[in-house]
Amino acid sequence: MLELVKKIIAEQMGVDQDSITPKTNLVEDLKADSIDAAEMILSIEDQLDILVDDDAIMNVKTVQDILDILK
Repeated sequence: MLELVKKIIAEQMGVDQDSITPKTNLVEDLKADSIDAAEMILSIEDQLDILVDDDAIMNVKTVQDILDILK
């Protein structure tokens, strides 16, 4: 799951996939805004054919937060 999330984030944010870890902060480390975070979640939803609760999306700050939502 981590590899898929890293791939999506790397493609969306234009960063090296190897630089992304579970502790990576989307705003501080990747300079993502709320729209970027929402688009990442939408891409993950599409690829995994799942739906993520909108309230959960609003609390995403790190890659680990995304992984926790997907559990």
